[in-house]
Amino acid sequence: MPANQQFLLDNRPAGEASASNFKLVSTETPALQDGQVLVRHHFLSLDPYMRGRMNDSKSYTAPQPLGEVMGGGTVGEVVESRSPKFQAGDKVVGMGGWQHYSVVNADEPGALRKVDTAHVPLSYYLGAVGMPGVTAWYGLVKVIAPKAGETMVVSAGTGAVGSAFAALSKARGCRTVGIAGGPEKCRYAVEELGFNACIDYKLHQDAASLSRALKEACPDGIDGYFENVGGMVLDAVLLRMNAFGRIAVCGMIAGYDGKPLPLTYPALILTNRLKVQGFIVSEHMEIWPEALKELATLVATGKLHPRESIAEGLEAAPEAFLGLLKGKNFGKQLVKLN
Repeated sequence: MPANQQFLLDNRPAGEASASNFKLVSTETPALQDGQVLVRHHFLSLDPYMRGRMNDSKSYTAPQPLGEVMGGGTVGEVVESRSPKFQAGDKVVGMGGWQHYSVVNADEPGALRKVDTAHVPLSYYLGAVGMPGVTAWYGLVKVIAPKAGETMVVSAGTGAVGSAFAALSKARGCRTVGIAGGPEKCRYAVEELGFNACIDYKLHQDAASLSRALKEACPDGIDGYFENVGGMVLDAVLLRMNAFGRIAVCGMIAGYDGKPLPLTYPALILTNRLKVQGFIVSEHMEIWPEALKELATLVATGKLHPRESIAEGLEAAPEAFLGLLKGKNFGKQLVKLN
């Protein structure tokens, strides 16, 4: 069996995460038992939720155990199979973690899924046609439930979730506005992702200033908001929400270092009778087939142009992950495993 390199979570961060929280080790890959497959990973997904799992605190998932392989989504191919469900050469998506190889129990529901790479590149199954895309779909379709002509806003608008949100929202006839960091990301949002407008939050020092920019971009107010950031951005959006607006809360990346994220205008939730709902996409597996089908069609027909930031080699994963938390990535952050 091949030798395997892995990143373990070595210690928990105090405040900001750092590269020293991770430890690179080499290990032997165990021999396969009946019903197992050996997968060689081609790409590893890096996602903001991983930062929350590094903390030893109560959340919607168990903390990442110390001394074990960092969890994460992977795409790759089956190199050996002792299961009738898979054969060598199958392209698959799973949760292989920060390592070159994983041994997967093929009978475990949802552990491994075959994918077709004829019209959708393999790496897209970790982004636009994977968990981030389905996240955007669920928040928009099931939580916000948009109507044609309404105004939708998404923070982290050029990331993996935001870019899928744009295509899905435009397909439903909505004015769609992004919030992103920097002129290059905002230009990409409008020119390639199809946003009607994109606001550079880095030009604004406070919620009042950002809210004025939102008023200009959303002259009819905001009916639906997809939240990835929190903090000042949420305060600014709340000031512009229409009565009976809906907010899907997906992430709070502004607070991943553990500091509190105060809310300045909570009374607006009552005044405007807002629906504010958090959700975890892995708790809604029943909608994945429908969502993935629409996302794959949007990619295949050229209506969704996801961008990827690709770090080369497993050893690049920690720095790429820390960069993601600071918004340095452009689009979906991946690690290409050599």
